[in-house]
Amino acid sequence: MPVINRIAEFHDDVVAWRRDFHVHPELLYDLPRTSARVAELLQGFGVDEITTGVGRSGVVGLIHGRKPGTRTIGLRADMDALPILERTGKPHASLTPGKMHACGHDGHTAMLLGAARYLAETRNFEGSVALIFQPAEEGGAGARTMIEDGLLERFGIDEVYGMHNMPGLTPGSFAIREGAIMASSDKFTITIEGVGGHAARPHLSTDPVIIAASMITALQTIVSRNRDPLLPAVLSITSIHAGQTFNVTPREVTLLGTIRALDEGVRSFMQERLCEMVPLLAAGFGGSATVDYEIGYPVVVNHREGTELAARVAREVAGERAVDAETPPSMGGEDFAFMLNQRPGAFIFLGNGNTGELHTDTYDFNDEIIPVGSSFWVRLVETALPIR
Repeated sequence: MPVINRIAEFHDDVVAWRRDFHVHPELLYDLPRTSARVAELLQGFGVDEITTGVGRSGVVGLIHGRKPGTRTIGLRADMDALPILERTGKPHASLTPGKMHACGHDGHTAMLLGAARYLAETRNFEGSVALIFQPAEEGGAGARTMIEDGLLERFGIDEVYGMHNMPGLTPGSFAIREGAIMASSDKFTITIEGVGGHAARPHLSTDPVIIAASMITALQTIVSRNRDPLLPAVLSITSIHAGQTFNVTPREVTLLGTIRALDEGVRSFMQERLCEMVPLLAAGFGGSATVDYEIGYPVVVNHREGTELAARVAREVAGERAVDAETPPSMGGEDFAFMLNQRPGAFIFLGNGNTGELHTDTYDFNDEIIPVGSSFWVRLVETALPIR
């Protein structure tokens, strides 16, 4: 079954909502305009129950089907933007310097709103659907905050599904896999202490820059020599800060980095090995070092039945050849993992086409895929909650 005709009819409306969100990006939990607009639209659609302020600034809408039922399916879209200066040159580019929708959350929100409009009109299902509009996916763990605020229990959510656009995939195609589909995402700060001094007399100093240079190289052996090569992991140093001028050996160097894994056991091992190696490496040069390690998002693990359902619905909407049900996992992170750790369900990718990469200043969501995404949400609900 292809794109739903009724959704195609109001495609222009959904594009207008999406571009309005894009013009007015907001970050993390600070989403007053975005949350208010989502709630306003849901009210206009005739959604049965609308709750704001869930997880600080999240919005949840409940639509009850034509027949009452015992099950509720949760559909999640993220709303927050990124602290990036937009350089797309599009007519609908961000009006707020230093903020832009560089990950397509504007599109995710719009597609779920499109599905909400249709579902509120037709109600061709038994039970209820919870429309979850989440804040702070970009580093703020908004999914966890909503869960801690009672999201799953307050709205009786039995299963939960998420969707994310993916540049590089054919527009309107889908990709999914059972099991780990996205990596855990942790971050760390390494502080290296040496003895500062005049750069012309290095023998009187303990140079933390030399320690940092050696440490950056040595830490890569955790992946290349300590970990099973059949179990993926990433360790990246992404920032180095040392000194202020050309002729002074600094006293301190700070390194920032991230660790990613597709297995919780590998994730724990990477953390332990990093924290073991850092002080020993520094001590070998006569310095010292500490690690401030921050546990981030867990591995996104798709459940078997949820994956099978999502893949089947995707084939009905986009066609058999447009669905890859064994896509390779991504080492990117997603806080939807917190929801899948609490309820069965799945996370699926929707092709965005040949666009700029996610988290870049030239990215833009592809409006042509909106009817596909909205149709997927509708068919998922109607398939999971059929009228008996």
